[in-house]
Amino acid sequence: MGGITPAELVAVRGRLEAFAEDIFESLPRKDQRARGECYLGGLMLDGRRKSVEPMAQRLGEVHYQALHHFVAVSPWDWRPVRQRLAEVLVTALGPVAWAVDDTGFPKDGACSVGVQRQYSGTLGKTANCQLGVSVNAVTEQASCPLDWRLFVPESWDEDAMAERRTACHVPEQVRHRPKWQLVLDMLDELEHWDLRPPVLVGDAGYGEVGEFRTGLDDRQIP
Repeated sequence: MGGITPAELVAVRGRLEAFAEDIFESLPRKDQRARGECYLGGLMLDGRRKSVEPMAQRLGEVHYQALHHFVAVSPWDWRPVRQRLAEVLVTALGPVAWAVDDTGFPKDGACSVGVQRQYSGTLGKTANCQLGVSVNAVTEQASCPLDWRLFVPESWDEDAMAERRTACHVPEQVRHRPKWQLVLDMLDELEHWDLRPPVLVGDAGYGEVGEFRTGLDDRQIP
């Protein structure tokens, strides 16, 4: 995954600060908001790995433990941040449609939440991976995710997976839901944020599911 150089990051520092101030306004503490801005900078910098340790190394002045605490431990509410991000993106793009999509994330081991051997359109094959489901705002020039969910396979609900679920800190109430149901959940959440699609598009993996089409009709989504 590509990104920008440190010099390019410096050049857009003012815009990044303004964006982070808006997106993280709901965070109650100044240090949390500052770490949020650093995290965004780390995501933008060039480098294949976007986990905390390599990002902290690229950022240089940022202490690894502080950034890790912000991402993994700090008790800030992510929901207002997600809502504000969706609002900003819809305003910036003025989308002509929303698109439903899956993204595969290849993994080497078995410890990541929801990982198993499964088909990924992103990879074009069956592989050991996680799957993310997203609702994206699209125009002819650009696209961006407005909401997203990690797909939990049915196998992760089995008793044999209890130890792995505990190790991954998966909440007991988080269980398998079909991908089409995850999309309906996200559309309901976005509606709660006063965001509705002009039209929703998706591939046959969604379109051939009768319950999904009925769910869209019930919500009066074309």
